[in-house]
Amino acid sequence: MAKADNTRTAVKDADTWALWRTWTSARIGLGRVGASVPTSETLGFGLAHALARDAIHTPLDVGALAAELNAQGWPALPVKSRADNRETYLRRPDLGRRLDPDDRQRLESLRDQGCDLAIVIGDGLSSAAVARHAVPLLSALYPMLPGHWCIAPVVIATQARVALADEVGEALGARMVAMLIGERPGLSSPDSLGIYLTWAPRVGRSDAERNCISNVRPEGQPYGAAAYRLNWLMQQADILQLTGVGLKDESDRTLPLIDGEGRPRLG
Repeated sequence: MAKADNTRTAVKDADTWALWRTWTSARIGLGRVGASVPTSETLGFGLAHALARDAIHTPLDVGALAAELNAQGWPALPVKSRADNRETYLRRPDLGRRLDPDDRQRLESLRDQGCDLAIVIGDGLSSAAVARHAVPLLSALYPMLPGHWCIAPVVIATQARVALADEVGEALGARMVAMLIGERPGLSSPDSLGIYLTWAPRVGRSDAERNCISNVRPEGQPYGAAAYRLNWLMQQADILQLTGVGLKDESDRTLPLIDGEGRPRLG
């Protein structure tokens, strides 16, 4: 009888973990074989680690991304940071925060009267995140933007850190800049996209002067919800003339329901 009870308990525990796994991608209830985890879990961990490494080291296909943006009506302009290659980028974060001097000069030549919003797409630490999610996010954002805003061409930046957007926005004379960038990959999220919004961008801005929206992807924060949150923050930044710790994200109070395509249902 005791053996049968133990079997039923094991089955019950397995069912409990299966239910929890439907709500999280975290590695929970892995089980064990003797003193080790099951072979399937060991192999799964190795695969996840490989995907994370690939996300960091795979170069962003700038041409393909620019073509996607152009097809959606977003003019695109490629630039690069002062980090010449991926190894330098990983070892010298400071170089990833500054524009190549020639590219800065090119952006300044487009400045004219400035603009209300500059959007920068940076490869960051996950080119996969940018390749998969940047265009769908901007497609969700576009119809929400005020029609009277002047928007600069989308800048695609390689070997980019978050602060690179400060110099891009400064060069373009933008009132605010939104950086869409590949976040540091995790073992359950190698393609997470982050958004950083900065008012009055200029070289030397600190992280405390930005607002962040993280984990933008279908398995995390859907495109429609992220676009709505970003638009809300931009509207408030326009009113308050600031971002960062002085701008509290209260978009949840008005966040609409999101449909199956990740679009906000306002009605």
